[in-house]
Amino acid sequence: MRRITSAVQDPPTLRRGWTTGACATAAAKAAFAALCGLPFPDPVEITLPRGQRVAFALAETTRGAGFAGAGVVKDAGDDPDVTHGALIRATLRPAPPGSGIVFRAGAGVGTVTRPGLPIPPGEPAINPVPRAMIRAALAELRDDPDVVVEISVVDGQRLAERTMNGRLGIVGGLSILGTTGIVVPYSCAAWIASIHRGIDVARAAGVGHVAGATGSSSEAAVRALHGLPELALIDMGDFVGGMLKYLRDHPLPRVTIAGGLAKMTKLAQGRLDLHSKRGEVDFAALAALLPDVAGLREANTVAHAFALAGPGLGDMVAAAAWQSAAAVLDDAPTELEVVLFDRTGQLAGRAPLAHVHGRNRRR
Repeated sequence: MRRITSAVQDPPTLRRGWTTGACATAAAKAAFAALCGLPFPDPVEITLPRGQRVAFALAETTRGAGFAGAGVVKDAGDDPDVTHGALIRATLRPAPPGSGIVFRAGAGVGTVTRPGLPIPPGEPAINPVPRAMIRAALAELRDDPDVVVEISVVDGQRLAERTMNGRLGIVGGLSILGTTGIVVPYSCAAWIASIHRGIDVARAAGVGHVAGATGSSSEAAVRALHGLPELALIDMGDFVGGMLKYLRDHPLPRVTIAGGLAKMTKLAQGRLDLHSKRGEVDFAALAALLPDVAGLREANTVAHAFALAGPGLGDMVAAAAWQSAAAVLDDAPTELEVVLFDRTGQLAGRAPLAHVHGRNRRR
């Protein structure tokens, strides 16, 4: 199929925000200062992983016998982050000598229950970078402290229902995340990172067949088609390229790509980011596949084009999408399948499982 390009305008300037990890670090440092007998610093300064020095206002403070706590309200900037406006709390208590810094999950912070994530099962879902940030922030006040750091998020368990945590085996609440401390509005990085973690968890669990789906309808359809467990389902959204590139370097025996007619047609036309902002379907290229079918070039929608063309178009699009995906997987030892579903969840096209290894060298 002929590939098409389209110009994408730069988005207007959007305000950046802070990750849950940065907010937890600021709260922990303020609480530790109070635990050491100092006044609560407000604002409290921390250093982000790339060296930026930033300050956070405290939303609450508390101090009692053997503990101190502080809270920071997360500001995600202009990003539609599920945790925007959430109160991130840190409660610190002395730990026995030689304990070092011990992390605990408070209310609203999840616990890891499955292997494959950066944190082992049984540990609070506080990722490695936020842990390192908290350690560095506390070290500014006292060398080698022995302290229990409990992080909680008000209403975190409810908020976690809107994330991928349950599928990844994180139960009881949210993850404390962040690699830079900064939230970039509408960045695809967080979604792609969740795709990677989903693949890691599936691999660690010994799952041999995963399915990446563009949405909930195609996910339900491909799950029924293959009888896949929840662990095998990857919510790739528009980021088929991000999923395939990771699978190229972290291969699994079988991979199915599932999506609706329009998005799989974009993949067939060489697109690896399926979002509408990255370009629309090339109807002229669709018409070139079936020159005897009248009206394809002028079709109103992709569904309209498929209705005009009949059932043969689905398999042709699936085959072309398979080639696009196989080119990204390169010589990974993987069997690849592409399936298309219509709006009712009915199978509309299929390129069956076939080995990718060696295919691209012969083309």
